[in-house]
Amino acid sequence: MGSCGGTFTVSVKKRDIIAAALPVQDHWLPMSNLDLLLPPLDVGVFFCYKNSLPLDESVSMVKKSLAQALAQFYPLAGEIVQNNLDEPELLCNNHGVDFIHARADIELTNIDLYHPDESVERKLVPIKKEGVLTVQVTELSCGGLVIGCKFDHRVADAYSINLFLTAWSEIAQSKPISSLPSFRRSMLNPRRPPIMNTFYNKLFLPLSSIPPPRSVLPTNPLISRIYYIEAKDINHIQSKSSFNGNPKRSKLVSFTAFLWKIIAECEDGFNSCKMGVVVDGRERLDMVGLDKLSLSNIGSFSMRNYFGNVLSIPYGEAKTSELKEMPLSLVADMVHEFVCPAVTEEHFRGLIDWVEMHRPEPAVAKIYVKMDEHDGEAIVVSSGQRFPVDSIDFGWGKPHFGSYHFPWGGQTGYVMPMPSAKKNGDWVVYMHLLQKHLDLVETKGRNVLKPLTSSYLNF
Repeated sequence: MGSCGGTFTVSVKKRDIIAAALPVQDHWLPMSNLDLLLPPLDVGVFFCYKNSLPLDESVSMVKKSLAQALAQFYPLAGEIVQNNLDEPELLCNNHGVDFIHARADIELTNIDLYHPDESVERKLVPIKKEGVLTVQVTELSCGGLVIGCKFDHRVADAYSINLFLTAWSEIAQSKPISSLPSFRRSMLNPRRPPIMNTFYNKLFLPLSSIPPPRSVLPTNPLISRIYYIEAKDINHIQSKSSFNGNPKRSKLVSFTAFLWKIIAECEDGFNSCKMGVVVDGRERLDMVGLDKLSLSNIGSFSMRNYFGNVLSIPYGEAKTSELKEMPLSLVADMVHEFVCPAVTEEHFRGLIDWVEMHRPEPAVAKIYVKMDEHDGEAIVVSSGQRFPVDSIDFGWGKPHFGSYHFPWGGQTGYVMPMPSAKKNGDWVVYMHLLQKHLDLVETKGRNVLKPLTSSYLNF
């Protein structure tokens, strides 16, 4: 029997650098204005597999297909450097990806995925020391495997990494790549001249606008947990959010409203609470792009293949006393009202222009910043519903579990709901929150959000 929970040890068997299988001519790839809104943060993602092929054969397949995938997704094998304006740029020089072959003295069924800070961070998802991407393949004592990746968020959002992961697994299975990436930055060029709209001052702010901290006070660390929600409970929340003749709200809007009401129960002295939602602009920007292009060019220009960041984070703020008293349907209305303006082509065009007018000064999403000690708590809900966990098959079978892992280090909470690998409509929900908020999730939300266990995953 292997070790239990998060107490197991991981030993490195071998380290390599995997370069693209085809030569890449050195060139610069500028960051888009939307990339420039991201600070230097690393995001993790991992997949768990049961007994596979002989382990050496599996690792060899992963390495070979990674080199081939990097030939198409070559920015991931590059480096980020500062240009003469002190802005980050991508140097596509085939520097390579750090590849770690490791072994853990634990069986898959004993990994405590409910506590990923102990079991996943720095164990199954590697530390990225340099470059854009680091990959780790970890052999388990039961013969299973965990594939973990850590990537620089300035280069790619989750949608982009999903494209890469899918293509990588398709190559491993000798299949054609279903979605070739596009790095055409001109698709996100600002308008000439850019159009100034002060609306974005509510959502983003230049770093120089952030007041210095008045004193050095200890901050409470955020803690990661992974839960699951059964399909029937998601449907019930959606039904209650659309109650009394309201338009049917999406499951993500309904879940966000449900979480907002839970967090409002926190008796911590703050009178208000902020809730943000990550919005992907690809579909909105595609609408205009497709109108202007001939059918023969759609494939090469489509934003659906665009590799980079195409995100905005609208948010709302409400008094905790009002959130507690409101029915879920009215809270869902509030979420819909602050999200709705951001799901337009004009919103993203305007945001690109806003960044252009503030360059080269960096800017950041306002919900990630505490302006003073009276500023209420804030949480961001991302949408991982496109997470292709069921597709990441490297030739020995589908993963039995997959999740993003983003202990980003700030004071704003982060939540990402994803589809369960069971493909039964259940959700897996990664949460990175303050302890006081997790306590509320496990009391007020315990009938919906249940700790992830190996028995649920059928390990």
